[in-house]
Amino acid sequence: METSNPLLKRDIEFSASESTGAMELQGVVNKTGLLLLLCMGAAYFSWTNPQLQGPLMLLSLLGGLVACLVGTFVPRTSPIAAPAYAVLEGLALGALSRIFELKYPGIVANAMLLTFCVLGLMLFVYSTRIIRVTGRFMVGVMIATGAVALVYLIDIVMGMFGHSIPMLNQSGPLGIAISLVIVGIACANLLVDFAVIEHNVEQRAPKYMEWYCGMALLVTLVWLYLELLRLLSKLQKR
Repeated sequence: METSNPLLKRDIEFSASESTGAMELQGVVNKTGLLLLLCMGAAYFSWTNPQLQGPLMLLSLLGGLVACLVGTFVPRTSPIAAPAYAVLEGLALGALSRIFELKYPGIVANAMLLTFCVLGLMLFVYSTRIIRVTGRFMVGVMIATGAVALVYLIDIVMGMFGHSIPMLNQSGPLGIAISLVIVGIACANLLVDFAVIEHNVEQRAPKYMEWYCGMALLVTLVWLYLELLRLLSKLQKR
């Protein structure tokens, strides 16, 4: 199948002739579930050990980033990189979530519930083709995601000098609107993930791509959860 989408073009490079077998949808579901369990288990450990919060936050964020990059650019390593990312990211999420929970009681449960509700809604929207994920749609999502990443990077650099991007972290109407837009972009990324998974299954990609796609989906879910935490915290400040 020919496609103009750069993500799918990259996926076509993976051969399905490997002796390990071809990727299956059920395999992606199983591995995504396992990665979620690993992430949540690590988050629980971090949550219940607040004395380790500082070291866990820094080391797990750096380690999770490395594991994610390795798994992304060397997909054959994803059977190892994906579980490593899930555990390390879970440690960071547990520590960060506890900080939010102490400041805004009940916010973590609400953010988790919203995350899984959004996942179910996006899966319904995709499977019923209410929103069709075309090549142009995927490119648009990639551009929007890159723009968000650039804004966050600029905000981090500005923060080192005691400044921040106006309205990005504030709880006013514009700050809430910005968070809603970013949550929408994260939701669109879920649709892209579903499309890439479906495409890889149809193309009989190698078995290790189940871990690769599972990790990609987990990355999006983690981002969505964090953005929902930010949004809910802004709403509670008002």
